[in-house]
Amino acid sequence: MSSLLSCVRCVALLGPWYTQVRGVKRWLRPYLMMLERKKRLEEPPKPVPRYQQPHFDYHAEIVAFSKRLNESFSTDLLKTAFVNHSYVVKEEKERSELGLDNETASLNLQDNRELAQHGLDFTVSYLTSTIQQAFPNLPTVGVKSLVDYLTCQQVLCHIAKHLGVEDLTLTSECPVSPETLQSTFYGVIGALLQSSGANAAGIFLQDFLISQLIGKDLFDIWSVMDPMTLLVEQLSKRNLPPPEPRLTKQSGASTVLPVYFVGLYCNKQLIAEGPGETIFAAEEEAARVALRKMFGFAENRRPWDHSTSRQGTEDSATLDSVC
Repeated sequence: MSSLLSCVRCVALLGPWYTQVRGVKRWLRPYLMMLERKKRLEEPPKPVPRYQQPHFDYHAEIVAFSKRLNESFSTDLLKTAFVNHSYVVKEEKERSELGLDNETASLNLQDNRELAQHGLDFTVSYLTSTIQQAFPNLPTVGVKSLVDYLTCQQVLCHIAKHLGVEDLTLTSECPVSPETLQSTFYGVIGALLQSSGANAAGIFLQDFLISQLIGKDLFDIWSVMDPMTLLVEQLSKRNLPPPEPRLTKQSGASTVLPVYFVGLYCNKQLIAEGPGETIFAAEEEAARVALRKMFGFAENRRPWDHSTSRQGTEDSATLDSVC
């Protein structure tokens, strides 16, 4: 009897035993639905700029940006490249609202407008000269189309976002607008130009801008409405007769998916051949193929060799003598 009482006392002291039981949590689904309804009723939280978030060391991020790109930036110039004019105006306005006088409220900060203009001018001139050297037979209109594509807002913003420029940009906008991101990227190029010179800035453009042409077709960038007329003009400049189109192959002419191959002959030589759903479309495609070959922009072209621009004059002279 005494042993039974001792066991009862032990159970009373220890309390009930809780064991893990597998089952359906009936409360979970209504709770999650309530959270979802609350999220829909409330407005989404406003985005906060990265430089205003906690645990963000701006100076360390600037230095890390330079090291990540393996470029020798001047720290002061690189910081200036990320400062937009709207940020300076916003900070001065907030200081004046605190009751500070004009001299105290004014910031000793320089915006990136001058650096962005230098970067834009250098980018356009460098891309134009590089494309002209790589494709000497390409007309001026085609060169301008390639330069306009590489300097368009969509391409530059794509590069800037993947390089982390958006997180370091100081602006009054949140999120950063494409126009601001584009000008900031030009400011980074201008800062590199003034920090390390034109050679380093040119290599930077080769790595990040000119590489955007990989896998791109010439006529996807340069819109030519009448390729046959352009081909006749290019052949006449070379004192060659106009091309003669000839149907070389066809298949499924009586079906809903016919295909025709048209070849272009010049001086009794086949210069290009292209497919199409109609004879006219195949003739235009053959003209585009001939123009790609003529301009050196064919699909099987050799990749650009930038090794000479990355080495000194002695190395380039040695390579030329070996070749």
